[in-house]
Amino acid sequence: MFYWIYDIPTWQLASLFTLLFVGVTWIGILFVSPILKIWFKSQEGINDLIGYALGAFGVFYGLLLGLLAVATYQNSTNLGGTVAREAASLAALYRDVSAYPTPIRTELQKRLQDYTRFVIDKAWPAQRKGQIPQGSVQMMDEFQQVLTQFEPATKGQEIVHAETLRQYNDMILLRRLRINDIQAGIPGVMWYVVAVGAIINTLIILCFRIRLDIHLVIGGVLSFFVGMVIFLVAAMDHPLRGEVSVGPDAFEVIYSSLMKR
Repeated sequence: MFYWIYDIPTWQLASLFTLLFVGVTWIGILFVSPILKIWFKSQEGINDLIGYALGAFGVFYGLLLGLLAVATYQNSTNLGGTVAREAASLAALYRDVSAYPTPIRTELQKRLQDYTRFVIDKAWPAQRKGQIPQGSVQMMDEFQQVLTQFEPATKGQEIVHAETLRQYNDMILLRRLRINDIQAGIPGVMWYVVAVGAIINTLIILCFRIRLDIHLVIGGVLSFFVGMVIFLVAAMDHPLRGEVSVGPDAFEVIYSSLMKR
């Protein structure tokens, strides 16, 4: 997969995909199609045959692209849910430690505030570049060390401490799921199939024997839409990379509404 595409603004990436597909098709119509017309010259009803072939191929290729688009959208939606749950778990953890006595309450709250700012300011920009953020593990280890050193003095504190540890474990689990999705994406072999299908689609379009201007319009429209669908799949393939990605909005809301007082 060409990861550099996620460094390009979305509108430029869409333009790149569509111009590439339309440009290749138009060049093929101008320079390759005349040769194919000579080859198919003796075949009667060639346009009907090619139309049937394009229709049959379009069903299978369209089904493939449609399933990939749905799969990438579903992955992005699932990750968005995971991030929202992680932020909610972090908020619940912050509220739980607010019930601890001082001075441990102040220290735990400060560590969670620092961790939240780290996720927003450092972890998310790194994730959008496909990098696993460094430093958050140490921050959580230090938080856990302080938390586990607390000795409840009353029954109420025991209940709060047990709930805090459970909430902490839930947050760590959700954080791990988020980090695992940094490298998640469509397998490379499926992208090879998509590329081969795009080439076959273009070749079938070139085989039509019709007037040049009509050929350019029809071929350009079909290639434009194929390019847009492939752009959509590529843009959503890695839900934590690029502009079309899951953002840290849930963490920002938690920090501004709960922690920053």
